[in-house]
Amino acid sequence: MITVVTATYNRASTIPRLYRSLCTQSSLDFEWVVVDDGSVDDTPKLLNEISEASPFPIRVIQQENGGKHVALNAGAQNALTPWILIVDSDDALVSSAVETVISGIRGQGASDVVGWCYRKAFFDMRVVGARVDEDNCPEYMSPTEAGHLFKGDLAYVFKTELLLRHKFPVFGEEKFVPELYIWNKIGDEGRICIHGNTVIYLCDYLEDGYSNNFSSNLRKNPIGFLTFYWSQIAREKSFFYKIKYSIRSVQCCIYVLLKRFS
Repeated sequence: MITVVTATYNRASTIPRLYRSLCTQSSLDFEWVVVDDGSVDDTPKLLNEISEASPFPIRVIQQENGGKHVALNAGAQNALTPWILIVDSDDALVSSAVETVISGIRGQGASDVVGWCYRKAFFDMRVVGARVDEDNCPEYMSPTEAGHLFKGDLAYVFKTELLLRHKFPVFGEEKFVPELYIWNKIGDEGRICIHGNTVIYLCDYLEDGYSNNFSSNLRKNPIGFLTFYWSQIAREKSFFYKIKYSIRSVQCCIYVLLKRFS
């Protein structure tokens, strides 16, 4: 029914935790596609060992280091199911995650549903972002709207065909494009069901992760960020966010020029 896609780079220390969470799923009706983005630690060896003993199908895709966005493109291309759940290699799933997703998909009769949105929590089960009362949570929202409402990272399940249609763009040697850029494009194709009080995903923010190194990533990947910010200026309804992303766009342009003339 679904493919769990994981892009990984030098995460031999955390992949076993993710693997254990997949092994303890109440439903094993899924496959796991892992894209190793040129790891130089023990990740390839570990993935080979895991794939030989797994109770569910695993396929490991090896590629040269190109960034998470390139790895996610490869993951989508190798998925054999109609739905994809992206899980980072330093994170995990609650034991009911796959069953919850499959139940939601089977119970939804609307043909225009292109994705599902669930909550993330830290490993101590504190919800990431803001808690929202059920009565104040719309049934459908765009990824941008959901981000503003919940004020934190969210777990998405998308149609495989749409992740293939809307691939992450690649800009030279840059290695990052904000995921929301693609999530919004998928949201433009149909409705995304919101489960604002259902946690399926457990996460951690490591010191060398993208979230904790925003400024550095912005300087290293200005075109990728500029592409996202420019699209958000037209998408946002709030004047505050339009100004915020306009300023960020100018910042990205400066970094682009500095890289070209350095």
